Amino acid sequence: MTAIRSETIESIESIEENSELSAVSEVEAGIRDFVRNDVAYLRRPAPGTGDIALEPNTEATVNNVNSLIQRVAGTSLGEIENLVSELETLRDILHAEGQRVQREISGYAQLSQAAMKSTRMIADNVAQWKRAADGLRNG
Repeated sequence: MTAIRSETIESIESIEENSELSAVSEVEAGIRDFVRNDVAYLRRPAPGTGDIALEPNTEATVNNVNSLIQRVAGTSLGEIENLVSELETLRDILHAEGQRVQREISGYAQLSQAAMKSTRMIADNVAQWKRAADGLRNG
């Protein structure tokens, strides 16, 4: 029952992540289309003109687009930085857990060797007692 719940929760989280990713993709596609269609001409100088100052409306549009791109990029960069930070933390945790597991395995190996030595000693003593008991019966 718990496995079904966790699968359901994971499925819901996956759907939410997919919808968030599709929303981000739609925004990014919209920005690309806007820049390609509505703003790209602003970057190209008109034929036969040198460096001519942009019209105030055009300059405001460029500034608005730049501001929008910086906000979207800033959000994406912030998300990436958070993800990198979380991955580094996970790496440190996994490294520490790996070392702990290695220490425990080493402890179990030492315990196993001690148990085998004890078993051999017991088996040798039992064999000696058996020989002694056989010698007393035959003698």
